[in-house]
Amino acid sequence: MFSRLASPDTEYVYSDEFGQRHTFPSLFDAPSLALSVVVPAYNEQDRLPAMLEEAIPFLEELSRTESDFSYEVIVADDGSRDRTSEVVMEYTRKFSAQRVRLLRLRENAGKGAAVRRGVMIARGNLILFCDADGATRFSDFQKLRSNLFRIMTRSQDPDQAYSPAIVIGSRYHLNASVQRDFVRRFVSLVFNLYVQVVGGVLGIQDTQCGFKLFTRSAARIIFPVQHLDRWAFDVELLYLAQQAMIPILEVPVNWVEIPGSKLSLVKAILNMSRDMAVMRWSYTTGSWAIHVPEHSHMTSI
Repeated sequence: MFSRLASPDTEYVYSDEFGQRHTFPSLFDAPSLALSVVVPAYNEQDRLPAMLEEAIPFLEELSRTESDFSYEVIVADDGSRDRTSEVVMEYTRKFSAQRVRLLRLRENAGKGAAVRRGVMIARGNLILFCDADGATRFSDFQKLRSNLFRIMTRSQDPDQAYSPAIVIGSRYHLNASVQRDFVRRFVSLVFNLYVQVVGGVLGIQDTQCGFKLFTRSAARIIFPVQHLDRWAFDVELLYLAQQAMIPILEVPVNWVEIPGSKLSLVKAILNMSRDMAVMRWSYTTGSWAIHVPEHSHMTSI
């Protein structure tokens, strides 16, 4: 449920398109790209290709049309037992490790852990967390980015281009295009009330949409102190952001239910409810501190 000790050595390195191994960079290094896309994946050999086939051409086109735009896609394989890692390496060989990198967790640690570890090795000034199922239309990144530029400011620190800010995709915003079954919609509304009362995250309609954009400076504040490893990690990230007075904006996105989910809705709701209660208690009592370790490096992930 909660963070483990530092990852084994195999999680510190990646293989390039030639099979050569390299050490991952750190979130606390200076940024070298405009955007990092972090994709957590667990047994996603079937759904991941469609998501990458949508995302990569879109990012390639941005690279051609915007002279200052560059990107990477980091797929954090959360201990998959299928061919997820092999699928990612096919894209690495096709587009190079500068474009697509595989972070392979030795064992299943949870979606929150996979996202955190992916963010902690990101090179981008902006960092987008995106689900592997491709449920959100990837081109909606443009909506998130334009709105992010509205609420953040240019930083005077040469090590980080933008001030802390977060924009999150919302499936329940007034004008969002959403296709969901009735049961999931009802459960989500009840869950959202619980998030506000117990989780302490106020004023946000959809905490769980897997499409969130962070400035690098915001990521440096919240991800090193994230504790929750599984499904309630989104709530903790937003709670930490609100406690740190980081501006958060919800933006409507186009989203559709994708078949093949391995999530048991009832089990997930029960586990998330428990984790949120533990989280709120831990921060309220001081068991978990809200602070940023100075220049936390790879041991933080």
